[in-house]
Amino acid sequence: MVQLIVGNKGKGKTKCILDKANTAIKEANGCIVYLDKSSKHMYELNNKIRLIDVSVFPLTDSDEFVGFICGIISQNRDIEEIYLDSFLKLAKLEDNHEGFDDTINQLVNIGKQFNVKFIISVSLDEAELSDAMKALVAVSL
Repeated sequence: MVQLIVGNKGKGKTKCILDKANTAIKEANGCIVYLDKSSKHMYELNNKIRLIDVSVFPLTDSDEFVGFICGIISQNRDIEEIYLDSFLKLAKLEDNHEGFDDTINQLVNIGKQFNVKFIISVSLDEAELSDAMKALVAVSL
C-alpha cells in the first residue's frame, strides 16, 4: 500500500509525515523505518523508529533507489511501514519527474509482495499528478 502526502514546498508535509510516523509506532507490532535526506529530524522522531539518512549512500537514479528499498526490506522482514520524506530528492527524481509514476508503481508492487506500507511526501501539487497517482493521495496540502 502506498499513501502520498502532496503539496508544494513549505506547505507542512514534513510535519505531517513525522506526526504520522510517531503515531504509527505506538500501535506497531513490527518495525517502522523513516528515510530522509539528512538526519536533521532525528530528535523529532520516536526513538523506536529507525531513521536512515539516504544522502550518505551513493544512489544515482530511481532504479538504484528502489534497489536500496528492497535491500532494507530484505534485511528485516518485520518492517510494517516505511516513511519517505522528500521523495523526489531521495529517489533522484527532483530534476526529472518522468519516472515518478513508474517508481511509485514499483513501490506499490513491493508493498504488496512484502506487506509493507509506504507513506511518501512529495513536493508536487496534486494537480500535477496523473489520475493513477491522484488515487493514492492521502493528504493534499
